[in-house]
Amino acid sequence: MLKDTLKDHTIILASASPRRQQYFKELELDFKIVLKPVKELFPNHLQEEEITNYLALLKAAPFKNELVENDILITSDTIVWHNNEQLGKPKDEAEAIAMLQKLSNSWHRVITSVCFTTTNTQKIVRHITKVKFKALHLDEIKHYVANYKPLDKAGAYGIQEWIGLIAIEEIQGSYPNVVGLPTHLVYKTLASI
Repeated sequence: MLKDTLKDHTIILASASPRRQQYFKELELDFKIVLKPVKELFPNHLQEEEITNYLALLKAAPFKNELVENDILITSDTIVWHNNEQLGKPKDEAEAIAMLQKLSNSWHRVITSVCFTTTNTQKIVRHITKVKFKALHLDEIKHYVANYKPLDKAGAYGIQEWIGLIAIEEIQGSYPNVVGLPTHLVYKTLASI
């Protein structure tokens, strides 16, 4: 299995996301978590996967001179793209409510880029999943935001939470990608290293 293939490597996951960390455990990978603060700012002209690619690379930059042979650094970023607008993490409950109102009764795209960095290579993979929300009532949105506090989630929602159970009518693409990591691509890319 992949764990045996990578036994001579150190996998470094640079993510505070409990969902990403859980996926790495479920993939049966030995890894360590190392976090470095990064201001997640990007040029305004970037669109869709250009944003996630840029931010995944940006998150890898502080590690570049610290990696040693056989280290594999993994950084990633996820956004929600709706009507030519990026919906990142809401700054407060009012913005979370506004985001969910935008997503109501429409399709959006969840875009994740994952960057794999070693001492001599850097590779980005990305996945896009399309998600369709039903028409949400304002009381449903307020209930979700008040009880689930989705301020740490792109687009102000977690598919694995209550809102995902009641709102998602259709999904095209990877479910784990919407949670925050296209696990099939992570597995495939690590197997090729």
